[in-house]
Amino acid sequence: MTVTLEFQKLFDGYVECYRSKDPAGCATYFTDNAELFSPYGPAAKGRKAIEAAHAAWIEEDAKSKAIEVVQADINGHIGWCLARFSEGEADHGTSLNVLYKQPDGRWLITHCSLNETP
Repeated sequence: MTVTLEFQKLFDGYVECYRSKDPAGCATYFTDNAELFSPYGPAAKGRKAIEAAHAAWIEEDAKSKAIEVVQADINGHIGWCLARFSEGEADHGTSLNVLYKQPDGRWLITHCSLNETP
């Protein structure tokens, strides 16, 4: 499996939680000390803050959320990916993500920067 497909699988699980309006589930794709930067609200630092941010976001049209990983790579236990996201008619953009491979082999997001496309 390519790195792009491996990370796409991770984001597919995240999107499933998002569409199910499960903020705690969304937060499980981030490390305990992850940081999320977004034009949609203040920076969220830590899994609890990321869960709280998602609780506010999923109140909108969560069923239309989509993420496509367009480029990715790894170097040892650190990975990164550039992804496109969309939600409804108005929200489109890219996200740059840093991921860290956990001892059990799973990848989790350590840093995420959402960038709105005008």
